[in-house]
Formats: sequence, C-alpha cells, structure tokens
Amino acid sequence: MIGIIGGSGLEDSKILKGAEEKQVETPYGKPSSPLLLGKIAGKKVAILSRHGKGHKIMPSNVNFRANVWALKEQGVKHLLATTACGSLKEEIKPGQIVFPNQFIDWTSKRSSTFFDKEEVCHIPMADPFCPKLRQLLAGTAKAMKIACHEKGTVVTIEGPRFSTRAESQMFRKIGGDVINMSTVPEVVLAREAGMCYQVIAMPTDFDCWREQESVDIGTVLKVFRQNVENVKRLLLETIPKIDFKECGCQRHIDNAIIRVEED
Repeated sequence: MIGIIGGSGLEDSKILKGAEEKQVETPYGKPSSPLLLGKIAGKKVAILSRHGKGHKIMPSNVNFRANVWALKEQGVKHLLATTACGSLKEEIKPGQIVFPNQFIDWTSKRSSTFFDKEEVCHIPMADPFCPKLRQLLAGTAKAMKIACHEKGTVVTIEGPRFSTRAESQMFRKIGGDVINMSTVPEVVLAREAGMCYQVIAMPTDFDCWREQESVDIGTVLKVFRQNVENVKRLLLETIPKIDFKECGCQRHIDNAIIRVEED
C-alpha cells in the first residue's frame, strides 16, 4: 500500500477509486483523521490529513506517532507527504515544488521515536529521504512541465508562529532552502517504521528574510490552494510508477535497535 499524508485540500476522495473512510486506533492514540482508503491506477492507497479535517490541529499538537503507526498498520511501505513551506532562496519561487533530500530539525517539543520505553533505537538519518521516490517524483514533475527543484534542505521549526527576520536570516546562513513546521519528526518515524518517505514541499512565500517582506496566513493559503491542483496531478501520475518493493530505506531499522542481554 502507498500512503499519502496531506495538508488541507489533499484529502480529496475524488482522486481515489472506491474510496471509503476507516476509523483507526493506535498504541499512541488516534491519528489526526480517519484514513481514506481506495485505489489509484489499481494500487492501494491510504490518505491521512496531517492537521485533521478543517486544519484544526496546530503543528506542535499533531500526533505524528499515531499518524505514521496507523499507516504502517495498513501495510504502507511508500509514504508521500505534502507540505506548505516558505522559501529561503531567491531561486525557489512560490508556486514551484521542492523535493528535499536533507532536513534541519529546529523543533523542541515533539516525540520523535517509537522506541522510548524498553528499547533504544539509533536510526541512521544521513540521507533521510528516499532517493528512489525523490527521483521518480522529480522526473515525473519535469515531464509534466511543473517547475521544481530536485533537492534541497528543509528546516522544520516548532511553530505555530512564523519566524522573526533574524531567525529567517539565520536559517538561510545554516543552509536551509525551505522552511516548514511538519517534516520532523514525520520523516524520522517513517524511517523507524521501515518506510520509504519523500516530502513534496510547496513554497507559498519568501518567509521574511527579504527586505520589507513579511508572511501571513492569508498569503500562504492563497498560494497553497493554487499549488494543490498541481500536486494532485503529480500524485496521480507518480503513484502508478512506484513499482520497487524493497529499498535501503526500509532496512535501516534492522540493525538500529540496541538489545543488551541481562545477566
């Protein structure tokens, strides 16, 4: 099964054939929304709305562990996640798409592992996103004439507030290309769950690093809604091409858990 974690506007049942809603529970509580199950081009797909229906859950309160676990329990091995973001580079324009290959974690309040009780997991994250999914998405976007960037570093901040100008300039200086509030710990948990994971980042603004420029939710939502249709088309074109069953991303968990035998 292929999973999609989307923001507002991407829980559209019309992209699925035979769509049905499923309520689920996990050891970590309820996920943000019911799962929307169906098929795209004959492939089983599960869609989950990260911030809940109506975008009622702020970033720090998203139950990331329940979301990823719920999809894992459905058999998801390939997870595509969409996110609105701000651009930290002049060449990355609002309305384009970025397929990050690295992240910088600037969060502070979130549970970022499934292994926080009887076991310790040191999951490798040198290359946190799935290269196969990233290349497939980027190649498909280019063929569709959708303006995109094949790689980049996403900075994930705690939110829900936007950055100050000083922070925005700092994130540029430490190597950030785009900035959002949702990729971490989602990407880490997906790796622990043995999934291939790739985020599709949709720049809506230039954050506030540019002189005399600011960012507000009205601007973000306006550009985001314009981007949603492109991303839907991209998902519909890409999902039928996901044909690899195994990937190194899915095996990192095999040797990441420390198990010490007691005397």
